[in-house]
Amino acid sequence: MIAIIDYDAGNLNSAYKALVHLGKEPVITREKDRILAADHIILPGVGAFGEAMKQLRSFGIPEVLEEAVKRGIPLMGICLGMQLLFDDSEESPGAAGLGILGGSIVKIPETGGLKIPHMGWNNLAVQKESRLLNGLEEGTEVYFVHSYYLEPACEEIVAARTEYGTSMAVAVESGNVFGCQFHPEKSGNRGLRILENFVNI
Repeated sequence: MIAIIDYDAGNLNSAYKALVHLGKEPVITREKDRILAADHIILPGVGAFGEAMKQLRSFGIPEVLEEAVKRGIPLMGICLGMQLLFDDSEESPGAAGLGILGGSIVKIPETGGLKIPHMGWNNLAVQKESRLLNGLEEGTEVYFVHSYYLEPACEEIVAARTEYGTSMAVAVESGNVFGCQFHPEKSGNRGLRILENFVNI
């Protein structure tokens, strides 16, 4: 069973439909027992960092995710969901993230006339051998919608980067914890391959 964390954030249905398309049986839930009984967990998200953390805490989800990681259940954050895995964000000063991985979320620099939010297709530059990105060609295009990006505390967790005004870490992998700044569920067959790689871990 694949648990999609429900904390009243957007983007639940697109992740759900992509997994159903792959022949999986996802469940949208915020129930502790169901989350901890899952084979895989997905933390989606669209919105503001601070408000999302407030919602997660109101449902007691941070403690559940901490326990899930300790148990070795594969966890994947998507877009804002990936950002929430880290320590903090310039978007919401003073709001602590989940702190499952080390790093901070910072604003994309307004340089060269680039539009922010960064919205559209960009190439992935794979940084290391990755279970999440297995089988993808170098330069694979995926779909982004974001104004903030990750500055990791440790470069070793970075599975892929992309260029948009600066070099941004956009896929991470550390033990049983994974993250994509882009939207695999909106990235066509390439994104479906990433989701399939995850649920086969």
